[in-house]
Amino acid sequence: MDQSLTNMLIWFVVFFGIIYFIIIRPNNKQQKARRQMLDSLRVRDKVITIGGIHGTITKMNEDTVIVKVANNVEIEFLRHAIQSIENRDFREELSNGKGKKNKKENNERIEDDEDDNNSNEEK
Repeated sequence: MDQSLTNMLIWFVVFFGIIYFIIIRPNNKQQKARRQMLDSLRVRDKVITIGGIHGTITKMNEDTVIVKVANNVEIEFLRHAIQSIENRDFREELSNGKGKKNKKENNERIEDDEDDNNSNEEK
């Protein structure tokens, strides 16, 4: 009886190990890569949404992005609705150590761009 219980426990551990390396670990890697991609979004990125809409990010908020899809046509999407970035490889930037600094610089650029647009409209 002891041997059959030990055998069952060993098979259970082996089965869980297989499930972990085939399903759980790759899923965690994909989630991490997607989170990094969403965190690296910035103005003027060409993106594709999960609905297949191609456009360019014109403005960003904490949870949403505004994507220009045609002349005078801008659509607001949740940040999570962005599927991919087309004009650059965010992984290369992260491996070079630019990830966090670029986010701060982009927020400053957004504010500067908005100030420039406001001053141009006033003229």
